[in-house]
Amino acid sequence: MTTDPQLLSNPRSDRVKQVAALGRRAVRARTGRFLVEGPQAVRELLAYAESSARELYVTTEAEKRHTGIVGRAEESGVVVYRCTDVVLAAMADTGSPQGMLGVADRVDVPLAEALAFVGEGEFAVVLTHVRDPGNAGTVLRGADAFGAAAVLVSDASVDVYNPKVVRSTVGSLFHLPVSVGTPVTELLNACRERGIRLLAADGTGTTMLPDVDLTGPHAWVMGNEAWGLEPEVLELCDEVVAIPIQRAESLNLAMAATVCLHASASARTR
Repeated sequence: MTTDPQLLSNPRSDRVKQVAALGRRAVRARTGRFLVEGPQAVRELLAYAESSARELYVTTEAEKRHTGIVGRAEESGVVVYRCTDVVLAAMADTGSPQGMLGVADRVDVPLAEALAFVGEGEFAVVLTHVRDPGNAGTVLRGADAFGAAAVLVSDASVDVYNPKVVRSTVGSLFHLPVSVGTPVTELLNACRERGIRLLAADGTGTTMLPDVDLTGPHAWVMGNEAWGLEPEVLELCDEVVAIPIQRAESLNLAMAATVCLHASASARTR
């Protein structure tokens, strides 16, 4: 049995402070661990990245509702701590952690390993300077939903282990290969060397999305929420693709990525 018999009730204890500190990027970088908040995310962690799960904190009420998750964690060798609502709230990044909080080792893979999944007929998404956690998480979730082979995140983008990113992926972080921390130019050149066509999603594009060839291995290159893709990034891409828009001035990053990923998924089924 891997359950701590004592109920954690002191929100100022060292253990609670150590877990709460994982909300900070510097602490995550030093420890190699991150927070997984809520039953759905913990369930996906245990189902797809079980070996990365280290600790589970759960309230009495949440354990009653999610006995299967707690049982799976214990069977996997994860240390389970029962705690009060006050303690869980002190550790979590959100005010509503739904009674359950996991601690896991990072799950990203090296760039070369992620690129190996982008074979013939496959596609990936590249985040170059994406800074908003919600956008990054939504793009990752969309990539998972539409069957992308990998998500490649540059060192200039938000930390994918930011609690807001992890929450907004709703478990998709554990479903597909994610590479992080590579400089943008190096990342794009690595894609080109493997024969992956780089498609810049940008409103300045002269190629419209319905006209682009999506049959071979390719990667959608997404830029910053405010300024889009930088000139040097556009130069490294094989094609700059615009999404036809009827009335709105533009689409936000997450919406644009969703449309592009859906187009790639549709092309694969033709």
